[in-house]
Amino acid sequence: MQLNFKKSGSGPPLVILHGLFGSADNWYSIAKDLEGSFTLYLVDQRNHGDSPHSSVWNYEVMVEDVRELLVTEGLDSVYLMGHSMGGKTAMNFAVRYPGRVRRLIVGDIAPRYYPIHHQVILEGLNALDLSQLQSRKEADEHLAKFIPELGIRQFLLKSLGRDGQGFAWKINLPVITEKIEEVGKALKEGAIFEGPTLFLSGANSNYIQEKDLPDMKLHFPNFTWVSIPNAGHWLHAEQPQAVIKEIRNFLC
Repeated sequence: MQLNFKKSGSGPPLVILHGLFGSADNWYSIAKDLEGSFTLYLVDQRNHGDSPHSSVWNYEVMVEDVRELLVTEGLDSVYLMGHSMGGKTAMNFAVRYPGRVRRLIVGDIAPRYYPIHHQVILEGLNALDLSQLQSRKEADEHLAKFIPELGIRQFLLKSLGRDGQGFAWKINLPVITEKIEEVGKALKEGAIFEGPTLFLSGANSNYIQEKDLPDMKLHFPNFTWVSIPNAGHWLHAEQPQAVIKEIRNFLC
Protein backbone atom coordinates (compact mmCIF):
# COMPACT_ATOMS: atom_id res chain seq x y z
CA MET A 1 0.00 0.00 0.00
CA GLN A 2 1.28 3.48 -0.84
CA LEU A 3 1.10 5.44 2.40
CA ASN A 4 0.58 9.16 2.71
CA PHE A 5 3.57 10.92 4.25
CA LYS A 6 5.03 14.39 4.78
CA LYS A 7 8.69 14.90 3.84
CA SER A 8 10.82 17.78 5.09
CA GLY A 9 14.33 18.74 6.14
CA SER A 10 17.72 17.53 4.98
CA GLY A 11 20.23 14.97 6.18
CA PRO A 12 20.01 11.24 6.93
CA PRO A 13 16.46 9.88 6.68
CA LEU A 14 14.36 9.54 9.84
CA VAL A 15 11.00 7.80 9.43
CA ILE A 16 8.43 8.40 12.20
CA LEU A 17 5.32 6.26 12.74
CA HIS A 18 2.38 7.49 14.88
CA GLY A 19 0.27 5.49 17.29
CA LEU A 20 -3.29 4.16 17.30
CA PHE A 21 -5.96 6.77 16.37
CA GLY A 22 -3.14 9.17 15.41
CA SER A 23 -1.59 10.56 12.25
CA ALA A 24 1.57 12.12 10.87
CA ASP A 25 0.31 15.49 12.17
CA ASN A 26 1.05 14.37 15.74
CA TRP A 27 4.77 14.76 15.04
CA TYR A 28 4.88 18.15 13.28
CA SER A 29 6.34 20.07 16.21
CA ILE A 30 9.03 17.44 16.79
CA ALA A 31 9.86 17.38 13.07
CA LYS A 32 10.24 21.16 12.87
CA ASP A 33 12.97 20.99 15.47
CA LEU A 34 14.81 18.17 13.68
CA GLU A 35 14.59 19.39 10.07
CA GLY A 36 18.07 20.88 10.15
CA SER A 37 19.62 17.51 10.99
CA PHE A 38 17.46 14.92 9.24
CA THR A 39 15.22 14.32 6.26
CA LEU A 40 11.95 13.64 8.05
CA TYR A 41 9.31 11.22 6.78
CA LEU A 42 6.13 11.61 8.84
CA VAL A 43 3.94 8.69 7.87
CA ASP A 44 0.20 8.02 8.07
CA GLN A 45 -0.13 4.29 8.68
CA ARG A 46 -2.89 2.42 6.85
CA ASN A 47 -6.41 3.12 8.13
CA HIS A 48 -5.17 6.40 9.65
CA GLY A 49 -4.73 9.98 8.52
CA ASP A 50 -4.78 10.43 4.75
CA SER A 51 -3.50 6.94 3.93
CA PRO A 52 -5.83 4.43 2.25
CA HIS A 53 -8.25 2.27 4.19
CA SER A 54 -8.12 -1.52 4.05
CA SER A 55 -9.93 -4.43 5.67
CA VAL A 56 -6.51 -6.07 6.17
CA TRP A 57 -4.86 -4.60 9.25
CA ASN A 58 -2.05 -6.23 11.20
CA TYR A 59 1.65 -5.70 11.81
CA GLU A 60 2.67 -7.93 8.92
CA VAL A 61 1.04 -5.68 6.33
CA MET A 62 2.00 -2.48 8.16
CA VAL A 63 5.64 -3.59 7.98
CA GLU A 64 5.32 -4.16 4.25
CA ASP A 65 3.74 -0.72 3.87
CA VAL A 66 6.87 0.82 5.39
CA ARG A 67 9.12 -1.31 3.16
CA GLU A 68 7.21 -0.11 0.10
CA LEU A 69 7.68 3.50 1.18
CA LEU A 70 11.44 2.96 1.51
CA VAL A 71 11.61 1.32 -1.91
CA THR A 72 9.56 4.08 -3.53
CA GLU A 73 11.75 6.77 -1.97
CA GLY A 74 14.97 4.94 -2.87
CA LEU A 75 16.04 4.56 0.77
CA ASP A 76 18.33 1.62 1.47
CA SER A 77 18.38 2.18 5.24
CA VAL A 78 16.88 4.70 7.65
CA TYR A 79 16.63 5.78 11.24
CA LEU A 80 13.25 4.43 12.31
CA MET A 81 11.06 5.70 15.13
CA GLY A 82 7.56 4.73 16.21
CA HIS A 83 5.24 5.56 19.09
CA SER A 84 2.88 3.01 20.69
CA MET A 85 1.28 1.10 17.77
CA GLY A 86 3.86 2.76 15.53
CA GLY A 87 6.54 1.49 17.89
CA LYS A 88 5.26 -2.04 17.44
CA THR A 89 5.30 -1.53 13.66
CA ALA A 90 8.87 -0.21 13.90
CA MET A 91 9.99 -3.14 16.06
CA ASN A 92 8.43 -5.65 13.67
CA PHE A 93 10.06 -3.89 10.72
CA ALA A 94 13.49 -3.92 12.38
CA VAL A 95 13.44 -7.64 13.17
CA ARG A 96 12.20 -8.48 9.67
CA TYR A 97 14.46 -6.09 7.72
CA PRO A 98 17.41 -5.40 10.05
CA GLY A 99 19.65 -4.23 7.23
CA ARG A 100 17.28 -1.36 6.48
CA VAL A 101 17.35 0.08 10.01
CA ARG A 102 20.42 2.03 11.12
CA ARG A 103 19.04 2.79 14.57
CA LEU A 104 15.65 2.16 16.14
CA ILE A 105 13.68 4.36 18.55
CA VAL A 106 10.56 2.96 20.24
CA GLY A 107 8.17 5.31 22.06
CA ASP A 108 6.44 3.94 25.18
CA ILE A 109 5.69 0.39 24.12
CA ALA A 110 7.38 -2.93 24.89
CA PRO A 111 7.62 -6.06 22.70
CA ARG A 112 5.14 -7.96 24.88
CA TYR A 113 1.44 -8.63 24.45
CA TYR A 114 -0.95 -5.91 25.65
CA PRO A 115 -4.57 -6.77 26.51
CA ILE A 116 -7.28 -4.79 24.74
CA HIS A 117 -7.83 -1.55 26.68
CA HIS A 118 -9.44 0.85 24.22
CA GLN A 119 -13.03 -0.34 24.62
CA VAL A 120 -14.37 2.89 26.12
CA ILE A 121 -12.75 5.03 23.43
CA LEU A 122 -14.12 2.79 20.69
CA GLU A 123 -17.56 2.82 22.32
CA GLY A 124 -17.57 6.60 22.34
CA LEU A 125 -16.36 6.95 18.77
CA ASN A 126 -18.84 4.42 17.43
CA ALA A 127 -21.75 6.01 19.33
CA LEU A 128 -21.18 9.35 17.60
CA ASP A 129 -23.72 9.72 14.78
CA LEU A 130 -21.78 11.65 12.15
CA SER A 131 -24.85 12.04 9.93
CA GLN A 132 -26.45 14.23 12.60
CA LEU A 133 -23.30 16.01 13.76
CA GLN A 134 -23.37 19.80 13.39
CA SER A 135 -20.03 20.87 14.87
CA ARG A 136 -16.78 19.69 16.41
CA LYS A 137 -17.95 21.19 19.70
CA GLU A 138 -20.94 18.89 19.60
CA ALA A 139 -18.63 15.93 18.92
CA ASP A 140 -16.49 16.87 21.92
CA GLU A 141 -19.54 17.14 24.17
CA HIS A 142 -20.61 13.66 23.06
CA LEU A 143 -17.19 12.11 23.64
CA ALA A 144 -16.98 13.71 27.09
CA LYS A 145 -19.68 11.28 28.22
CA PHE A 146 -17.20 8.46 27.60
CA ILE A 147 -13.78 10.15 27.86
CA PRO A 148 -13.43 12.78 30.61
CA GLU A 149 -9.83 13.70 29.72
CA LEU A 150 -9.88 16.78 27.47
CA GLY A 151 -6.43 16.06 26.02
CA ILE A 152 -7.43 12.59 24.85
CA ARG A 153 -10.62 13.95 23.27
CA GLN A 154 -8.68 16.66 21.45
CA PHE A 155 -6.25 14.03 20.18
CA LEU A 156 -9.08 11.81 18.91
CA LEU A 157 -10.92 14.69 17.26
CA LYS A 158 -7.87 15.44 15.11
CA SER A 159 -9.03 12.42 13.09
CA LEU A 160 -12.47 13.94 12.50
CA GLY A 161 -12.57 15.56 9.08
CA ARG A 162 -15.12 16.46 6.43
CA ASP A 163 -16.10 14.92 3.12
CA GLY A 164 -18.74 15.94 0.58
CA GLN A 165 -21.55 14.81 2.86
CA GLY A 166 -20.36 16.29 6.16
CA PHE A 167 -18.19 14.98 8.97
CA ALA A 168 -16.22 11.75 8.50
CA TRP A 169 -13.55 9.86 10.37
CA LYS A 170 -10.12 9.74 8.75
CA ILE A 171 -9.46 6.55 10.68
CA ASN A 172 -11.07 3.33 9.44
CA LEU A 173 -13.21 3.01 12.55
CA PRO A 174 -15.11 -0.19 11.58
CA VAL A 175 -11.92 -2.16 10.86
CA ILE A 176 -10.07 -0.80 13.89
CA THR A 177 -13.05 -1.75 16.07
CA GLU A 178 -13.26 -5.25 14.59
CA LYS A 179 -9.53 -5.98 14.72
CA ILE A 180 -8.38 -3.99 17.75
CA GLU A 181 -6.74 -7.10 19.22
CA GLU A 182 -4.10 -6.88 16.48
CA VAL A 183 -2.63 -3.76 18.11
CA GLY A 184 -1.60 -5.55 21.29
CA LYS A 185 0.13 -8.55 19.74
CA ALA A 186 3.63 -9.40 20.93
CA LEU A 187 6.68 -9.78 18.75
CA LYS A 188 7.12 -13.33 17.55
CA GLU A 189 9.40 -15.66 19.46
CA GLY A 190 12.94 -15.57 18.14
CA ALA A 191 12.54 -12.15 16.49
CA ILE A 192 15.78 -10.23 17.12
CA PHE A 193 17.22 -6.87 16.03
CA GLU A 194 20.84 -6.49 17.09
CA GLY A 195 21.21 -2.85 16.03
CA PRO A 196 21.24 0.09 18.46
CA THR A 197 17.78 0.55 19.95
CA LEU A 198 16.40 3.25 22.24
CA PHE A 199 13.22 2.71 24.25
CA LEU A 200 11.69 5.99 25.43
CA SER A 201 8.97 5.82 28.06
CA GLY A 202 6.91 8.30 30.02
CA ALA A 203 7.69 8.20 33.74
CA ASN A 204 3.97 8.49 34.48
CA SER A 205 3.03 5.73 32.01
CA ASN A 206 2.78 2.02 32.78
CA TYR A 207 3.31 0.86 29.20
CA ILE A 208 6.98 0.01 29.87
CA GLN A 209 7.81 -1.45 33.27
CA GLU A 210 10.82 -3.03 34.97
CA LYS A 211 9.34 -6.46 34.28
CA ASP A 212 9.58 -5.75 30.54
CA LEU A 213 13.38 -5.41 30.55
CA PRO A 214 14.21 -9.12 30.03
CA ASP A 215 11.85 -9.28 27.05
CA MET A 216 13.33 -6.08 25.62
CA LYS A 217 16.84 -7.52 26.05
CA LEU A 218 15.79 -10.78 24.38
CA HIS A 219 14.52 -9.09 21.22
CA PHE A 220 16.82 -6.05 21.22
CA PRO A 221 20.13 -7.03 22.86
CA ASN A 222 21.73 -3.65 22.10
CA PHE A 223 19.04 -1.51 23.75
CA THR A 224 18.96 1.51 26.02
CA TRP A 225 15.96 2.59 28.11
CA VAL A 226 15.31 6.23 28.98
CA SER A 227 12.32 7.37 31.06
CA ILE A 228 11.09 10.93 30.40
CA PRO A 229 10.12 12.74 33.65
CA ASN A 230 6.64 14.31 33.95
CA ALA A 231 5.37 12.49 30.85
CA GLY A 232 2.68 9.92 30.29
CA HIS A 233 2.02 7.72 27.27
CA TRP A 234 1.91 10.69 24.84
CA LEU A 235 5.41 11.71 25.89
CA HIS A 236 6.13 13.57 22.61
CA ALA A 237 3.13 15.86 23.21
CA GLU A 238 3.70 16.31 26.96
CA GLN A 239 7.50 16.76 26.99
CA PRO A 240 8.54 17.49 23.38
CA GLN A 241 11.88 19.13 24.20
CA ALA A 242 12.94 16.21 26.37
CA VAL A 243 12.02 13.78 23.60
CA ILE A 244 13.89 15.86 21.00
CA LYS A 245 16.96 15.89 23.26
CA GLU A 246 16.95 12.09 23.56
CA ILE A 247 16.46 11.65 19.80
CA ARG A 248 19.44 13.89 19.10
CA ASN A 249 21.60 12.20 21.75
CA PHE A 250 20.88 8.80 20.23
CA LEU A 251 21.06 9.62 16.52
CA CYS A 252 23.61 12.45 16.26
